[in-house]
Amino acid sequence: MKAKKAIMFLGLGLIMSLGAMTAASQEKPSDNMQIVVEKIHADKKLLVAENMQLTEAEAKAFWPVYKQYQDELFLLRARSVRLIKDYAGTYENMNNNTAKKLLDEYMTIEALGPKLRQAYLPKLRKVLPEVKVLRYFQIENKIQAALIYELAANIPLVKVD
Repeated sequence: MKAKKAIMFLGLGLIMSLGAMTAASQEKPSDNMQIVVEKIHADKKLLVAENMQLTEAEAKAFWPVYKQYQDELFLLRARSVRLIKDYAGTYENMNNNTAKKLLDEYMTIEALGPKLRQAYLPKLRKVLPEVKVLRYFQIENKIQAALIYELAANIPLVKVD
């Protein structure tokens, strides 16, 4: 139950932070955005650490792989944020050409997620027992589900004539 609440809290925090990134970037891009990014990473790392039950040896091997994966995952999520900003900017006056571009970008982003996970699966298997690799992917999946839920609840359907 504790993990469930923590995952929901982190998911909501990530969504709010992603929104804050765009607002912060309008003030002092390098300072404010860096603070938000560091907070996201620290909160998520804490959640993962609390739920993975790593031995000292596992932790030593796991955290560098985790950092690489998170760096790449962050780039993918930043791309999603850009897509949402593009959608918001064209939402009121959507046309077929813009809709196609947005949808194509969405499909590309969606296809990259499984490829990224597949690329890191062997790396994680090298440093963790299979049960803990599964647990890690479950944690990531729960965070992703919370993000998707929050986005779906807050992004309106496109208007059609």
